[in-house]
Amino acid sequence: MSIPDNKHFILLGTLQDNTRASKLGKLKLDYQTPEDSVRFTLFDSFDQEIRHSGKALILSQNVLTLIQYDGETLTQAAPKAPGFVSEMDDGPVKRALGFISPLRRLLAVGQGTLSRTVIIALDSEEKTHARAHVHTLQADKSGTPITLATIQALRGYDEAFALMSRHIAQLGYPLGPDIYSLYEQLVPDYTPYNPKPVLFITKNEQAFKVANDIVTTHVQIARQNEPGIMADYDTEFLHDYRVSLRKVRSVISLFKGVYNVEQTLQLKKAFADLMSPTGRMRDLDVYLLDRQHYYELLPESLHDGLTIMYGIFSKEREKELKKMKSLLKSSAYKQSIEGLEKLYLEPGALQPGPNADRSAYLYACELIWKRYSKVCKIARAIDQTTPDETVHDLRIHCKKLRYLMDFFSLLFEANTIKSLLKSLKVLQDNLGLFNDYSVQQVSLQEFVQNHTSRNREKDLQVAKSVGALIVILSQRQLEERAKVVSNFEKFDSESTQQKFRELFKHQQTKAEVKA
Repeated sequence: MSIPDNKHFILLGTLQDNTRASKLGKLKLDYQTPEDSVRFTLFDSFDQEIRHSGKALILSQNVLTLIQYDGETLTQAAPKAPGFVSEMDDGPVKRALGFISPLRRLLAVGQGTLSRTVIIALDSEEKTHARAHVHTLQADKSGTPITLATIQALRGYDEAFALMSRHIAQLGYPLGPDIYSLYEQLVPDYTPYNPKPVLFITKNEQAFKVANDIVTTHVQIARQNEPGIMADYDTEFLHDYRVSLRKVRSVISLFKGVYNVEQTLQLKKAFADLMSPTGRMRDLDVYLLDRQHYYELLPESLHDGLTIMYGIFSKEREKELKKMKSLLKSSAYKQSIEGLEKLYLEPGALQPGPNADRSAYLYACELIWKRYSKVCKIARAIDQTTPDETVHDLRIHCKKLRYLMDFFSLLFEANTIKSLLKSLKVLQDNLGLFNDYSVQQVSLQEFVQNHTSRNREKDLQVAKSVGALIVILSQRQLEERAKVVSNFEKFDSESTQQKFRELFKHQQTKAEVKA
């Protein structure tokens, strides 16, 4: 006989004594409560990766429990609260959390008390026919407890499994099998976070409104990351903050003529001023995140110099973090970013430009087609003699094209736009590595030139290690450059060209976008 899949229920309320049946058909029900209520903490990443995967991670009494809607409940010992998944002790929970970004720390998102009960259906010979594992959670900030029941399937006892399923469903008000229900009840103020929202846009919507909506959304995303930057949970808070503001600046720059000239210049400066103080800390984050990779690039005999360099970077980052905390807490920063938020929310505060009334669809077609044409023009001219600066320009134009396609993606056929974005990403990844290797070489050269200490021997160690690293990065940069032409040829295939024409070119009017 087959083994049915484990079944899950989320119930509103607890298992009260007066709701407990003593029989399940001809089977006897035994309720086993091994312990009194204990404290629990619910964990997730800031991106809510665990919640979105249909799972819930709970820590209680030094045991991690991973509740999975689509599979068995996993447990493993945990002497301390989980941080980065990579730093957890090996075990079934860690392995099951492999989908979480290695850059994201697990954070406490809710707390309360937990009680466990096991319900066993026994025959007259005390043989188990069905078993249910029941967790009742009472959140500190919620008045209504939640009961999560998982019915364990046993081979050969399908009838008992069905009876137990019906019994559990009648014990309380079923909220369904969706783990989201558990989060909604335990942490009702758990605000969804999505760093890459797809905004709803209609084809006839005005370009002015689209620009305002995109800017407002991404400013809000940036602000959601402020507490995480100050708490320094992980480096992704600053990264998402910068990406959000970069997208805002791209809208102001790429949506030519949507705002009048004077206000466009003012907005560019205001958002550039917000971004400027974050640059050095992000550079240091990148270096520190790449630490293991750099060690692997060099022989062990050159590791001492890297260790000295990373010690210096770590101390500098501490200083930059203090600066960031002071900045984000300052009245000047709050006045600036709140003023920009208010500007986009107050009717009439923004001054429309000559393209403000354009329909979003036709405007998007023209902008994307022009940017795509620019990318192709630059890329088709690249050969072995092309200066690196031109390759860097190609990267920037590819990024602008990607932003435009992301912003307006809902206006076009989903599968086609997804396919084009996928092929563009391959080229972007290639150009991104080329740029990273280039920037890192320049930065490391500056570090060596500016680094001096009272210990000449250590200075020589640093110079030797960093010098060797620069040579390797230079070689890697050349390798990535060699891939640019071949990757662009794939992106520039006849099929891709045709898709761009069909999606964007044929919809253009004769009128050019007014500058």
